[in-house]
Amino acid sequence: MLKEAAERLGVAYITLWKWAKQGRFKVVRLPNGRLAIPLEEFEKLRPPEMRLVEKPRAVIYARVSSDKQAKQGDLDRQVEVLRKYAAERGYQVVEIIRDIGSGLKTNRRGLRKLLRMVTQRRVDVVLVTYRDRLTRFGFEYLEYFFRQCGVEIVEAFKTEKEPLEELVEDFVEIIVSFAARIYGRRSHRAKRLVEANLRFLRETGVSLPERFKPG
Repeated sequence: MLKEAAERLGVAYITLWKWAKQGRFKVVRLPNGRLAIPLEEFEKLRPPEMRLVEKPRAVIYARVSSDKQAKQGDLDRQVEVLRKYAAERGYQVVEIIRDIGSGLKTNRRGLRKLLRMVTQRRVDVVLVTYRDRLTRFGFEYLEYFFRQCGVEIVEAFKTEKEPLEELVEDFVEIIVSFAARIYGRRSHRAKRLVEANLRFLRETGVSLPERFKPG
């Protein structure tokens, strides 16, 4: 908060407010409407002899859609890549979050933990291999929310060749969801719509995830 920052810097609140208006440092508006100074901006205002040498606190977030992918080592590979990325850029890794679940789902346990850390100001940077590890859709909204909390999302890579199985599973999840909304979850029409799409995928040679295979 600006008031606390002014006290720690030993300047009047009105002086700090004027500096902010002059653009001498960046501020972020918190969800409660109050203004705060990101750590890196606060350090710029401190005399050189008082500046901290702490590294930005980073959380590594890795996600796969299924237990099968986790057993194949996909989660561990993401974590190791991000560990190396953090070390090369001087980040201090304070937490590693491994999540299993579709990128379409917003109630993932790991994602909820990450959101708590962000809102509690326990992290400065969130590291992911690709943005869809956090969410399949609506990344920009999540990025904006994190920024309001003074947290930056950093992607180690910008483009990714998606595992086909994961894409298929998310595609079918969307079909199931929309069919249920249009016809009702227990409707025969909904079931026929889902089965028609599964049949199409099978006929085109796409390998379906186990839970969508006939059995």
